[in-house]
Amino acid sequence: QVQLVESGGGLVQAGDSLRLSCAGSGRTFSNYVMGWFRQAPGKDREFVAAITWSSGTTAYTGSVKGRFTISRDSAKNTVYLQMNSLKPEDTAVYYCAARAITSSNFDYWGQGTQVTVSS
Repeated sequence: QVQLVESGGGLVQAGDSLRLSCAGSGRTFSNYVMGWFRQAPGKDREFVAAITWSSGTTAYTGSVKGRFTISRDSAKNTVYLQMNSLKPEDTAVYYCAARAITSSNFDYWGQGTQVTVSS
């Protein structure tokens, strides 16, 4: 059974940095795409970033390009989201997710970690 566990959230000030981690278990993710999503209060969940495990190809939503970096560590079966120059509008619950390369849907989700950025 696939499990994704996020960590690293917290309360920071605008301009600070945080690194989120997503530890995966239950399988290897070599044929998976790993993603980070976020949901702010009163808003829909939105895509933040994704990485294709095997190739390292990445994708980002426009509002985080140049500030956030997604990466993975195969030895630790862990995906990271390095968040720099944080803004109050980045405040949200951040979720890690996984989908098979052949799937169009993210089938596995973590429980989420809260990121709060004060101005």
